[in-house]
Amino acid sequence: MSSSSLKLGFIGGSLESAVGTTHKIAAQMDSRWALCAGCFSTNEVENLRTAERWGVAKERVYPDYATMLSAEADRLDAVVVLTPTPSHTKIVIAALEHGFPVICEKALTISSSEAREIKHAVEKHHGFLAVTYNYTGYSMVRELRSIIRGGRLGKLQQIQIEMPQEGYLRLDKEGGKPKPQSWRLKDHTIPTLSLDLGVHLHHMVHFLTDAHAIELVAVNNNYGFFQDIIDNTMCIARYSDNLDCQFWFGKTALGNSNGLRIRVFGDQGSAEWYQMQAETLVIHDNKGRKSVLERSSVELEIANEERYNRFKAGHPAGFIEAFANHYYDIADSLIAFRESGQSTSPWVFGADIALEGLILLETMSDSARSREWKRLPENSNIG
Repeated sequence: MSSSSLKLGFIGGSLESAVGTTHKIAAQMDSRWALCAGCFSTNEVENLRTAERWGVAKERVYPDYATMLSAEADRLDAVVVLTPTPSHTKIVIAALEHGFPVICEKALTISSSEAREIKHAVEKHHGFLAVTYNYTGYSMVRELRSIIRGGRLGKLQQIQIEMPQEGYLRLDKEGGKPKPQSWRLKDHTIPTLSLDLGVHLHHMVHFLTDAHAIELVAVNNNYGFFQDIIDNTMCIARYSDNLDCQFWFGKTALGNSNGLRIRVFGDQGSAEWYQMQAETLVIHDNKGRKSVLERSSVELEIANEERYNRFKAGHPAGFIEAFANHYYDIADSLIAFRESGQSTSPWVFGADIALEGLILLETMSDSARSREWKRLPENSNIG
């Protein structure tokens, strides 16, 4: 651990969790953070096994988050909340009340009303909150943002964005049905599918354009093995400045392990980025010319910066590196917050944008139930 590393504690995120190992690796990749304490699981054996594997001292491993927050006051620079989404609200608020800066795995929570509770707690305690939307950490996604905002595509007309997965219909190697975590098989006012995937797509449109949804129409389906949950969503949304967006996300699209794809169309050009080819950005202009930009391209403004090139181009950086970029930014943002009481990083996202996304997803659910167009509430554009 570097003497300058920020000290981190995990709540949740054991070796058995879906995201814990990724957060642990990403946080420490650039030596900006060091994992020093945790309540990784309420299962004692799993809690201690995780701590031993990750080199966390036994005396700094706790049986529950409340004990950890009390014992670690003034010893940690931030806590990371990695528990199942339905438990986030109470843990995040408790951490803010104890004075901890908080990093929370998306989705921030399960409803806009609970997101407002968290937002109020951040404001009341003048706290620091960062929600991890890790796909914005890809260097070529950040390059795409720069291209859009620099006007290279002209006036934006439409965005098609999708995240198809196959996990709720794909058999395992023995021919058995998938076995998702039990909490993922219960829907709330917002389907858990939307909390898993839809939040990323909303956030990506906001990240690239700063546009806000005005009205939408959506369709929800169940195609997979689990009959009581939504596992596929399609939506058309009309955004500010006459921008139209098409969303598709689901977990029953066989042949797609995680097919995040973004296609942006303007009146002077278009751009496409696909996560399975994350080092490449394809641009078309209105004269029929096609450009393929790679991380080694000399004309890039962002993606060829030293911080995004842990190894030379031609050796692809991937999901965990993108996550590490995000943790790098959160470290910078927290340091700025400590020094000035605020942080305006374009790469770090708090309660406002999380709340806006949950309002959008609630409106999608409402539209799918009523089978009609729905306008978003007037006060939903709070990002």
